[in-house]
Amino acid sequence: MTGRPPRRCGIVHTAAEIAAIREAARATAWVRDGLCGMVQPGMTTLDLDRMAGELIRQTGGRSAFLGYHGFPGQVCISVNDEVVHGIGRADRVLQPGDLVSLDVGVRLGIGVGDTAATVCAGGAPGPLQERLLLVTSESLAAGIGAARAGRDVCEIGCAVERVVKAAGFRVVRDFVGHGCGTELHEPPEVPNFAMKPRGPVLKPGMVLAIEPMVNIGTERVTVDPGDRWTVRTADGGLSAHFEHLVLITEQEAEILTCPKTPAFE
Repeated sequence: MTGRPPRRCGIVHTAAEIAAIREAARATAWVRDGLCGMVQPGMTTLDLDRMAGELIRQTGGRSAFLGYHGFPGQVCISVNDEVVHGIGRADRVLQPGDLVSLDVGVRLGIGVGDTAATVCAGGAPGPLQERLLLVTSESLAAGIGAARAGRDVCEIGCAVERVVKAAGFRVVRDFVGHGCGTELHEPPEVPNFAMKPRGPVLKPGMVLAIEPMVNIGTERVTVDPGDRWTVRTADGGLSAHFEHLVLITEQEAEILTCPKTPAFE
């Protein structure tokens, strides 16, 4: 889940906190992967939200999103032109070819995990959808590659934006990544674009949610005036969202929400 944490330097977590965050991140990734495999045409987004709640229950944790500033869902489910913060609805039936972005957060003990992926409902995506998914995923990988101790936060955003611009797409600027660990939103902000000032220097022990949101058209977005949560592209174009939680180390960043997750049944 995107957010605006306080504008201050990032938190360096203790070894005990990192151990708890790692477990929460593994649980979150397990829920994300299980939920992605359940997406099918004909189901409603509320169906998906209820399935997410059951998967989260199986981990022994609880949703980090439910009730957060009043958010009413277990997870965020955003379809096609919905960028982030979509709410599961009984009247939103998935159609073949829909792009479905699933943003999952799990609190387990003192740790919090946050991760997202976008999938196509009902088979292989079309050429434009496939390219959007690939570019967004590649931009996330570029951002993670730039997340090294001694560098500043801006280098992450520059790496993400470079990949997206080269493909002719646009990164969303109104919503950004963030620190995450023992709280869902911690400093620093992690934009997906070059910024001034350049942000804090990364230190081992910091945990970041890096999450490119990429649109095929304009980067401008609107917030649904009815539910006051769902963010859509201003031009109705498609959007995709991928997110990993990473730990800054002395070497390359450790991806805490990688797919290699245990079963929680």
